Amino acid sequence: MGADAFSLARIPLGDWVEAGVEWMGVSWAAFFDGMADGITALVEGLDALLSAPPYFVLIVLLAALAWYVRNGKFALYTVLSFLLIESMDLWSAAMSTLSLVLISTLVSLVVGVLLGMLAAAHDGFSKVLKPILDFMQTLPSFVYLIPAIVFFGIGFVPGAIATIIFSLPPAARLTELGLRNVDAEVIEAGEAFGASSWRILWDIKVPLALPTIMSGINQVIMLSLSMVVTAGIVGSGGLGSIVYQGVTRLEIGLGFEGGIAVVIVAVFLDRLTSALGERANHRISRG
Repeated sequence: MGADAFSLARIPLGDWVEAGVEWMGVSWAAFFDGMADGITALVEGLDALLSAPPYFVLIVLLAALAWYVRNGKFALYTVLSFLLIESMDLWSAAMSTLSLVLISTLVSLVVGVLLGMLAAAHDGFSKVLKPILDFMQTLPSFVYLIPAIVFFGIGFVPGAIATIIFSLPPAARLTELGLRNVDAEVIEAGEAFGASSWRILWDIKVPLALPTIMSGINQVIMLSLSMVVTAGIVGSGGLGSIVYQGVTRLEIGLGFEGGIAVVIVAVFLDRLTSALGERANHRISRG
């Protein structure tokens, strides 16, 4: 008896997925076109807004924000690091990346926080959502680009869609975790005073869960930045394309400069959201 006798019949899972993606690309073309137009308008609008003033004006504004939410050292880091980006002639690419990350993060947070709220309120929905989030987090990030290209073609839109899907799970998970960990006695006190479920959610649960939700925002931003570099493969522009060009052309200097600029933007956004989370914690501890 040969070894072939023990081999299993091949399940054409990939063929089924390919057929499903092609069917969606044709049948839902109007929906995907509308989504692409909306994302294009948001990203290009924010990019135009960030690129309109001279670079030193925006650096002063970012440094003032850094000083307000954290301290003078963070403001100094903001000035020096963003001046470095300008000196490497990467200012325009950095603003494009910042626009893509902020819009992707905003969409991920809106969808993720809503899913987290639903999961915290309904155990059945939570049980269905968790394996989907597990799948989204464990699927290699490159795989997201394949259907995104089929639906949206080449450019920053498929990069934005892939970034949104890749970075969404932490927002849903940490929102649910934060809401479920709110002290039951505090909720009972609100119910005893006759507060409605809506007021208990927005006036009690969400404020108390805010530090955990802010941790989710921080993770969403970091995942978005990591995906932006991957999205450079599909022509998303910005620093991702700079790094991609450096790798494909073996231009070590170009790739290094693009990578350093990504790190600068990532550290700025990380410290900014961390400081906002610490502020939320401090406000809760003071009651």
